[in-house]
Amino acid sequence: MIALGVDVGGTFTDLILADLAKGDVTIHKTPSTPSDPAKGVINGVRGICELTGTEPGRIDAIFHGTTVGTNAMLVHDGAVTGMITNEGFRDILHIGRHQRPQHYSIMQDLPWQSRPLIRRRFRKTVAGRLDAKGNELVPLDEEAVAKAARDLGAAGVEAILVGFLFSYVNPAHERRAAQIVRATLPDVFVTTSAEVSPQFREFERFTTAAMSAFIGPKVRRYVSRLSDELREIGVNGELRVMTSNGGLATPEMIAERPATTLLSGLVAGVRGGAWVGSHAGTDRLVTLDIGGTSADIGIIRNGRLAEADARSAKIADFPVMLPMIDIHTVGAGGGSIAYIDRGKAFRVGPQSAGADPGPAAYGRGGTVPTVTDANLVLGRLVADNFLGGRMGLDAKAAARVIGELAEKLGRTPEETAEGALTVLNSNMANAIRSRTVQKGIDPRDFTLCGFGGAGPLHAAGVATMLDMKNVLIPPHPGITSAVGLLTADLEYHALRTAFAVKGALDIARLQTLYDDMERELGAIFARDRVPSDKIKMLRQADLRYVGQGYELKIDVPDGPLTEAALDRVWQAFHDRHREEYGHAFEASPIEIVTVKLRGLGMVDKLAEPPAYTVSSEPKQVGVGRCVFRVDDTLETHDTPHIERNSLPVERKFAGPAILLQTDTTTVVPPGWTYWADRHGNVRMTHDNQA
Repeated sequence: MIALGVDVGGTFTDLILADLAKGDVTIHKTPSTPSDPAKGVINGVRGICELTGTEPGRIDAIFHGTTVGTNAMLVHDGAVTGMITNEGFRDILHIGRHQRPQHYSIMQDLPWQSRPLIRRRFRKTVAGRLDAKGNELVPLDEEAVAKAARDLGAAGVEAILVGFLFSYVNPAHERRAAQIVRATLPDVFVTTSAEVSPQFREFERFTTAAMSAFIGPKVRRYVSRLSDELREIGVNGELRVMTSNGGLATPEMIAERPATTLLSGLVAGVRGGAWVGSHAGTDRLVTLDIGGTSADIGIIRNGRLAEADARSAKIADFPVMLPMIDIHTVGAGGGSIAYIDRGKAFRVGPQSAGADPGPAAYGRGGTVPTVTDANLVLGRLVADNFLGGRMGLDAKAAARVIGELAEKLGRTPEETAEGALTVLNSNMANAIRSRTVQKGIDPRDFTLCGFGGAGPLHAAGVATMLDMKNVLIPPHPGITSAVGLLTADLEYHALRTAFAVKGALDIARLQTLYDDMERELGAIFARDRVPSDKIKMLRQADLRYVGQGYELKIDVPDGPLTEAALDRVWQAFHDRHREEYGHAFEASPIEIVTVKLRGLGMVDKLAEPPAYTVSSEPKQVGVGRCVFRVDDTLETHDTPHIERNSLPVERKFAGPAILLQTDTTTVVPPGWTYWADRHGNVRMTHDNQA
């Protein structure tokens, strides 16, 4: 089977073509086209097919990570969206929960108020009401629904959310209203809150569904257009899209539930890091994926990707209730702009020069100093060996923009460039602390896995700030997200709100809920033509102590539910609560809030890293002047430029060194030791920490 992984980043589109039977792998990078991401994908597919001599028709499957939905939320560029809800509840999306994310700030920004996904004039109310048990109190006013749809259509809305109270218990009113809206406005994207996230907490449920409607038309058009253009160039393999939960979905599922793509491209990187780590013998990783615009941080404990909980899951600061891998993003990347703010403070990011015009070093007209320019000035990038020599860097342009900033600061260009890297690395180190130290996790017990186009440039510097002992750089860091796409299965989730308390729960009811979800996911997998022997169902549940306002996700045993099986669930909850918060209340009653089912449809995937060609001696292709900070002093070192793929296996070398390859550059500072392992990963340790 020939599989193609395609990950679209802010600057480059990364591709990996793998013959899964033979284990042969080819990588390729092409500039992204932010104004039309599909164009960059098609250019990349053509390029890698030409590079390998592969006919497009031989590609059996395309696995894709996209940031179309993510970017629509981040820049607030989605569809004009309307909403139909219960009378008296027009302003739930605006009011929220009266919670202040920053308790003592009187100037804080609440995005659901300052930049609403659905403006108030596009929120319509109709008669109809269910009680908390799903019983009808007031019949749905179907004529009012039709009129509201007509009014919204006349106002030019492109998407409509139908969201009613207690639809997570009984979605009948939402379903009927959606039928009416679709019949009235057949060209408008329509979704319901129960279709997107059938959970209690109406503000979060409505907001999550509003995101789905807000990005729905754009995501649906993108996936449809990409499918068509792939067919036009002869690619007939099945398209699969990465979702926020770390699994894959079909275009049909993405069209129905576009919100599942909100972390599509970001999750692929964490999956790739976890896969590399598992083969390198470590299951405790902090992944640091640095691209042109941002740095994405993930935590892997015991080989499992950390999942976001319902209290902290956010996109663009909007709460989201969907299964999501816990990823923290900061505005730190190769294109991050260094500048002096209005308070005369030296800052780096989150503003970025992006892909067009990009850093001044790209020679495309960039006029502002960026991190890439700083790395070039310090000698950490080699001007004539960028992208394996396929792209040259303009050293004079980089020196000019860094020099102009240095003049304003009253510093030398080298001090300014190194200062920019220190600020950027500090931003990333602080972000990692927020996901580790602030949660009781010691990052020193983990390996820092640096990838993305700029991850290997900064991994050692960030690790030093965190006192982390080990750094791992994958064989193809620049396309690790694309690699992650080839390690995933089809994955769908179903859930039901249960509200069942230990000692007074109906086991038969819980069993029925799980059985219903299995049938629901089974029907989806059947539509996707997944053989029954390739399907795996995993049960989970959200639990809390009675009276708590937050839940923890716990695995539930397969097979018939029994008292003995539930006893194991209760104990697992106590253990997890103790691990998460430092204590447990074993005498307190426990409540099952939500029952969940995770369905996996197994697909062919990349099983082993490609064989690493063993070399006897490292190949030095040059030497350059590099500036490093050592013990708070800037030092200039004559640093060897080494072809990374020439490193012998398990033979250690002392830094400094610049390791060159097609998709990235790895920086080994003074005081660090580096070597290649049997899978071609670069391992690094600091001499003072080894």
